[in-house]
Amino acid sequence: MLSSMKRVLVIGCPGAGKSTFARRLRDTTGLPLYYLDRIWHRPDKTNIPREEFDARVAELTAGDRWIIDGNYLRTLEPRLARCDTVFFLDLPVDVCLAGVAARMGQPREDMPWVEEEPDEEFLQYIRDFPADQLPEILRLLEQYRAGRRVITFRSRAEAEAFWVAHSSS
Repeated sequence: MLSSMKRVLVIGCPGAGKSTFARRLRDTTGLPLYYLDRIWHRPDKTNIPREEFDARVAELTAGDRWIIDGNYLRTLEPRLARCDTVFFLDLPVDVCLAGVAARMGQPREDMPWVEEEPDEEFLQYIRDFPADQLPEILRLLEQYRAGRRVITFRSRAEAEAFWVAHSSS
């Protein structure tokens, strides 16, 4: 299965482990990996204009081979329209909050700065994710399910089991 993937989305709540999963996928498949957080955020913690972000996402999805890591619900539909595989990390909020806490102070290739302390607004976004983001994600996944592989993980153990099952792929 891994060798047949060409255009892959890795989506889910912040802190779910999307970037870690996407890096492992990149290292296994050789597909180029693009982090939406790296595109959206500038090193000074400001954001690029939405039009520039949308143009960059359109440019990436027009390509033939990619992994795109990130939720960004506003641009999810055009990415779903172009992908062949979706990995959806649908983990509980408490696991996602613990994931964010665990990465504090760690340099990350998916972010242009080091998060030194949790941002309360960001943590609230995670707490609200099941009510504010999840219903639309599920609706779009159902709408675009035909012709795509959609793999959902509900725990870190399920994601790890995927790697064990595909270690020879």
